[in-house]
Amino acid sequence: MNTSEKNHRPWLIALLGIALFGLLACSKVNKENYDKLKMGMGYDEVTALLGDPEKCETLLAFKSCTWGKDPKTITIRLAAEKVVLFESQGI
Repeated sequence: MNTSEKNHRPWLIALLGIALFGLLACSKVNKENYDKLKMGMGYDEVTALLGDPEKCETLLAFKSCTWGKDPKTITIRLAAEKVVLFESQGI
């Protein structure tokens, strides 16, 4: 590795760190988006706000979906594709 490459390495590492921080800071699982949730919202409205869920489980006519990963999550329960209950942890 020549001297020029060695001089650019700290800049590259800093740039990658900033990019990673930017991706993590852009999580849609946050208080602002949680406060926008309303009873009766459609599943499509929720995914437009929060993106695709990490997981969903269906039991009879009810669906429970979770966005985010521990410790920050939003869990929404839907009936007939409409929000009937929502809760958050760590946001």
